[in-house]
Amino acid sequence: MPQNSLPSAVFLQFAKWPEAGRVKTRLMPELGPAGALDAHIRLTLAVLDNLCATGYPVEFWWDRPADDRPGEAASIIEELEGAGLDQKVQEGNSLGERMHRSLEQSLRHFDRALVVGSDCPSVDPDYARKAVACLDKHDVVLGPSDDGGYVLIGASRVVEGMLDDIAWGTPAVLAQTCERLEAAGLSYYLLEPRWDVDEPEDWARFLRTC
Repeated sequence: MPQNSLPSAVFLQFAKWPEAGRVKTRLMPELGPAGALDAHIRLTLAVLDNLCATGYPVEFWWDRPADDRPGEAASIIEELEGAGLDQKVQEGNSLGERMHRSLEQSLRHFDRALVVGSDCPSVDPDYARKAVACLDKHDVVLGPSDDGGYVLIGASRVVEGMLDDIAWGTPAVLAQTCERLEAAGLSYYLLEPRWDVDEPEDWARFLRTC
């Protein structure tokens, strides 16, 4: 019997290009633009460490093309190049479109693909591996966040429109996503909730875990 040569899964880390005044803006009143930038870089590297520790391949997906990258990313680039990780660019007008396209592209080469945001340090290696395992029996896996969104979305199968017309950045994100998945005929599994870093109290929580 022929063997499936596809790697089992790949993690796609989504990240904003680090530019002061553009990243972690809700931390700026407390940390200032430079401090918020440092927080963004520190969180990005923490998530990268967690995903690399899963043992699965990791790809890094920037939100901006190479010709539109002011700011400072040397520490992140150094880590990515040192680990030999592929760097790609998200495509699409909305977050849903960008995630769908990235998942769709990755599933041409892998059995399962999972997107994790760079502000989600609570996605530890064991949690990430559990998400991969859930895709054995489900089309999609979601890691709910405490704010009504999610820290992770993975898929073994995607359908056009599955992430359309979602009010990103609101407490309705998870519920609306589940509705879209059901309408698209996709099965899904919800992991236990985790937290991400948006507000100063989230940043303080992250610092306590370091």
